[in-house]
Amino acid sequence: MGHVRSELAEAIPAMMHKRENIRNIGIVAHIHHGKTTLSDNLLAAAGMISNELAGKQLYLNFDEQEQARLLTINNADVSIVHDYGGQQYLINLIDTPGHVDFGGDVTRAMRVVDGAIVVVCAVEGVMAQTETVLRQALREKVKPVLFINKVDRAIKELKLTPESMQKRFLTIISEVNELIRKMAPEEFIEKWQVKVENGSVAFGSGYENWAISFPYMQKTGTTFREINERVTRGESKELAKKARINDVVFDMVVRHLPNPIDAQRYRIPHIWKGSLESDVGKAMVSTSENGPLSFMITDITVDPNAGEIATGRVFSGKVAKGMEVNLAGTRAKNKVQHVSLFMGPERLMVEEVPAGNIAAIIGLADAQVGTTISTTADMVEFEEIRHVSEPVVTVAIEPKKMGDLPKLIEVMRKVGKEDASLKVEINEETGEHLLSGMGELHLEITQYRITNDYHVDITASKPIVVYRETVSGKSTQAFEGKSPNKHNRFYIECEPLPDKVVQAIKEGEIKQGKSFKDIKTVVAKLVELGIDRDEAKGITAVEGTNILFDDTKGIQYLFETMDLCIDAFKEAMSKGPLAGEKCYGLKVRLVDAKLHEDSIHRGPGQTIPAVRSAVYGAMCLAGRTLLEPLSKVTVNVPQDVLSGATRELQRRRGEILDMTQVGDLNTVIAKVPVAELFGFASDLRSATAGKVLWSTESMGFARIPGELQTQVVSEVRQRRGLKPEPYDAAYYAG
Repeated sequence: MGHVRSELAEAIPAMMHKRENIRNIGIVAHIHHGKTTLSDNLLAAAGMISNELAGKQLYLNFDEQEQARLLTINNADVSIVHDYGGQQYLINLIDTPGHVDFGGDVTRAMRVVDGAIVVVCAVEGVMAQTETVLRQALREKVKPVLFINKVDRAIKELKLTPESMQKRFLTIISEVNELIRKMAPEEFIEKWQVKVENGSVAFGSGYENWAISFPYMQKTGTTFREINERVTRGESKELAKKARINDVVFDMVVRHLPNPIDAQRYRIPHIWKGSLESDVGKAMVSTSENGPLSFMITDITVDPNAGEIATGRVFSGKVAKGMEVNLAGTRAKNKVQHVSLFMGPERLMVEEVPAGNIAAIIGLADAQVGTTISTTADMVEFEEIRHVSEPVVTVAIEPKKMGDLPKLIEVMRKVGKEDASLKVEINEETGEHLLSGMGELHLEITQYRITNDYHVDITASKPIVVYRETVSGKSTQAFEGKSPNKHNRFYIECEPLPDKVVQAIKEGEIKQGKSFKDIKTVVAKLVELGIDRDEAKGITAVEGTNILFDDTKGIQYLFETMDLCIDAFKEAMSKGPLAGEKCYGLKVRLVDAKLHEDSIHRGPGQTIPAVRSAVYGAMCLAGRTLLEPLSKVTVNVPQDVLSGATRELQRRRGEILDMTQVGDLNTVIAKVPVAELFGFASDLRSATAGKVLWSTESMGFARIPGELQTQVVSEVRQRRGLKPEPYDAAYYAG
């Protein structure tokens, strides 16, 4: 570990118990705004890498693919000791990805941290992913501070004067504050505004190793004019000695970001819905290391030598080697074999990790990302981590040698466990092995890992877009679905759910499932969102973004049959009648039923096909339509190649939403269907002579143009082995 590192190894275990002096923080930003380079400089503060290499070594991009592509793919954790005001502080830092394809890692990181450094490039300003990562942080009640990076580039490339530089900074600060105003929890809207005068904003260059903030200016006498002159003259080394980046940024972290004791008081009621009066509830709110253990897993990595390593936050109690722990929500118990802290690519073994810290555990074989671990057998699980976007691109994977098939299935399950943003589907019937991810790059990296890390040679299909099915209107009448024995009949109507209700389901305000613990709250929420009260009282199940309502009155035997109706509803929502894609934003209403008095005649084989046919028939009557995923594409190009970039966007059915110009740099924001973005990177580089930076962000789903629907439906159906034409309502009438 080296001399300085061994000192750290001795200091950290003792510091983990001083919760007032701990800061758990993440670095978040738009792609290529300089997070990992900044992290390098902050590591130099801890003596973990040399100051000469800081900003060039990219210590936290230790993955081979990260180095090759110059971007962060995984969260990287490291613990640093910082001196401030005569005291030592332990800063647990997570460097997160900026590329939209790896947004799931950012979301998971926000569960374990209490504060975030939002990095914004001084040249490009607030971008699409800046808004996304800030939303992810604020949704988890994580407090932000702002670091405006690449100030050296702004001075050199935009030829900024000290006055125009300050004006540019103020624009960025006000944009960030506007986002905080829009997205922060109500009680923190004013408290969490970032301000130059109190030092919650810092400026600097992650690459050139210097930074400045208002308190630091007062302390050292440095001014914006001096910074401007020194950067223009190329005196960045002198500036880095006078205004050390690590001092400025870590001082800001210690002063403005909360310790675990303060943060858990307001974060626990937000991320955990159990009783705050229970032993584990009290222990978490007070960050007690003497209470029951509560630990949430937010990341799983596989070490070839050590096996699966589960990383997460200890919210109460302590996790120690040899402990037996319960996996909440299951009957499984696992034994903790080793406990450690991540130090970038290395791990520091420790005997125990107390409340308020981030720990890495070996031995949790049955756990997955999102699992709650506790010494309390019946602990309520933490709230599910809600991802901003969902997998919209799929590839089918096959092993090159059929003998590798069992190994491929095992490896695919492993990568699905490691990366909760990936969806792995192993279809035993069709023999298909499907990987669904956030985008083309996400799937490329995963395939690379299967081949190189797990040594399974594979062939992959071309990427396929994931569509959704919905309806365009309300079904003209209730559709009758008959059971195969004709003794049971179900009458169903279908229409689109209001957008506000769909959004509430996505935000987790309306939970998935069928048994609602607090039905009154759910009904009140639906009424608030525009659903009729009598109808809302009939909420029976939520599956994806679809809701089943029971609008029947006093039908004999229906209560006994309702679980089967729900199973049929779930089945119909997972595979729509148009192209076999998942359904989206549907209100399905059971309005009547006629059931056989003998339960043997209304079993699963009779009820499920009848309800499923009724749902499909009602969708036919309501006008089935296909939704395609959209991406918000942000392109930064110089003026001389702007026309090439806009032409490339329009060629791909792109709709330009906004264009802005700062100096010679143009920012184009467009809405483009994901189906049209395959191969976009290389085509865009060709069209702009390589002078381009671009990024994408999920924009959800929108109706596919009518003229394309028939062709796309036919292609998807044929790919699934179905006949090209979808069935009409008469087919489902039986």
